[in-house]
Amino acid sequence: MTATETLRHEHEVILLALQGAEEQACQLAYDARQAAALIQEMAGFFRDFADRCHHAKEEKLLFPLLEQRGMPREGGPLGVMLAEHDQGRSYVRAILEALPGAIAQDRDAVSRVRDNLLAYVGLLREHIDKENHCLFPMADEIVSPADQAGLSAAFERVEVEEIGAGVHERYHELAHQWAMLARHDWDYQHEGGCRACGACRG
Repeated sequence: MTATETLRHEHEVILLALQGAEEQACQLAYDARQAAALIQEMAGFFRDFADRCHHAKEEKLLFPLLEQRGMPREGGPLGVMLAEHDQGRSYVRAILEALPGAIAQDRDAVSRVRDNLLAYVGLLREHIDKENHCLFPMADEIVSPADQAGLSAAFERVEVEEIGAGVHERYHELAHQWAMLARHDWDYQHEGGCRACGACRG
């Protein structure tokens, strides 16, 4: 598996977690305390796996290499990706700040969690689509097999240094569990669409 293939695979894991997060944003209207507690776990995933691990691989390793190979930071896809990483961090910070109030069932805090979580879900889905269909194909054209191998080795070091040995695999498992929970909730509670926020899939 090449380095860019590894990043694409991690995108699939993140998309699973986003599916679960979107469903819990809807569930806030029915059981704010329980949904907010689960969103707290998901926000930890987005902070640690999506940002500290996945985005770190891109920002510290892939993007600088692409610049060395001639891809400009400003006025091109790298600048857009970096700006969206920063926007995602702001959404996650806002979610984490509002979660204690949401767990206490404060209505304003619940609204802030829901709004920022749904904004984050939308941002990351579009961001992943851009990377998968624009940036990574461009990267595959300009980096060599030796570059890919070097990146893959460095990616493994990032996983250990940023989130610890074995945590990467645990987050993969959690993302699958959250996606399965979302499908279960959709089948049994949201047939025909989410009445609360209209954000769920119809």
